Amino acid sequence: MDDQISPNPVLEILVGVLILISIIFVHGMGMRLVNRRFSAAWAQVTPTTPHWRTDSLLAIAIGSLAVVHLIETFLWAVPLNLMDIIPRMRDCYYYVLESYTTLGEGNVVLPDRWRLIGPIIAMSGLFTFGWTASVLVNIMTEFGRLDSARAKKSVE
Repeated sequence: MDDQISPNPVLEILVGVLILISIIFVHGMGMRLVNRRFSAAWAQVTPTTPHWRTDSLLAIAIGSLAVVHLIETFLWAVPLNLMDIIPRMRDCYYYVLESYTTLGEGNVVLPDRWRLIGPIIAMSGLFTFGWTASVLVNIMTEFGRLDSARAKKSVE
């Protein structure tokens, strides 16, 4: 089986980096889409906009960001499954979710010949979660401005 074949670190790193680049590209597209949709909806918000509406915009934005990450982790799991690195898709996805969130390996492990992929998956998670955090900071900054405008309006 695969465990009996000697490791090729160059191949492991090459495969991992190619997938990592693809994931970062997908993340960039996802962040732009979420940001654009949020900005378009936010342009309609005024200090008199009901709180439930602005809170709904926040919930939709957060949900959209989570979906982007779920898609990215699925895109990591597919090649692992297709290359038979981890034979069952559910186990592939579980492994990727653990590595991507940097929780580390649990009871699903990569064969020795592919174990360098795990840290590369974790690296992609660090990059993408950092990027997502910056998008959330931007969104929450808009909420802060709105709260300030509402407070100013209530004083007047």
